[in-house]
Amino acid sequence: MTQDHSPPAASGRGDRIAKWLARSGVASRRDAERMIAEGRVSLNGAIITHPATFVETGDIVQVDRNVVSAPDRTRLWRYHKPDGLVTTHRDPEDRPTVFDSLPAGLPRVISVGRLDLNSEGLLLLTNDGELARRLELPSNGWIRRYRVRVFGVVDERMLASLAKGSEFEGVRYGPIEAHLDSSKGDNAWLTVSLREGKNREIRKVMHGLNLHVSRLIRTSYGPFQLGTLTRGELEEVTGKVIREQVPGLAGGKTQRPA
Repeated sequence: MTQDHSPPAASGRGDRIAKWLARSGVASRRDAERMIAEGRVSLNGAIITHPATFVETGDIVQVDRNVVSAPDRTRLWRYHKPDGLVTTHRDPEDRPTVFDSLPAGLPRVISVGRLDLNSEGLLLLTNDGELARRLELPSNGWIRRYRVRVFGVVDERMLASLAKGSEFEGVRYGPIEAHLDSSKGDNAWLTVSLREGKNREIRKVMHGLNLHVSRLIRTSYGPFQLGTLTRGELEEVTGKVIREQVPGLAGGKTQRPA
């Protein structure tokens, strides 16, 4: 018979199950809570249905009947995502994924945000879902910078106007800094920067300016740079750099955001 593992009376010990799963790199905390609600998570053989359940040292946690290893120290990697890969662990269309392309022996990781199928460049990967959540918070105010190749006639006045926000096809977009770097005929390269964005925002905004995006490369995410990474190359960020760039990170573990 399936049992419900209720939260222990002493709630100060260990981590809540969703946070524990996030730190283990299984999923974000929100997705972990969804897994719990779906009855896919068990603790010491009992199905968990309450997200306030705590995990203590020595407990056995399973997701879909597979044992999950206890959280390791927080780690972060810079990855040069090639185009043609989707940023998901499971793709219903069975397209190649970022995670299928990673080297053998890498711990289970999740991405910090996403890059769509046809986009390339810097993608941050981490084994800690709590860290991923922190790095995605709009309150960080981190700039995401892109090199964008477009086809069409570039109106620099219209590009500059994007800094005040824009609206296309009934959707309101926040401020975007866009500058013309070079042009040759109907092809041009732009530098585009934004602090937070909606799905495929750059492509949709450029379309609103009658420009077709033929290539989109993310060159930086906050303080982290693509640098000289070649396509498909992965490089770990040192713990020292993570602690310097992420406030509240101590002892190699992320602290819960205020």
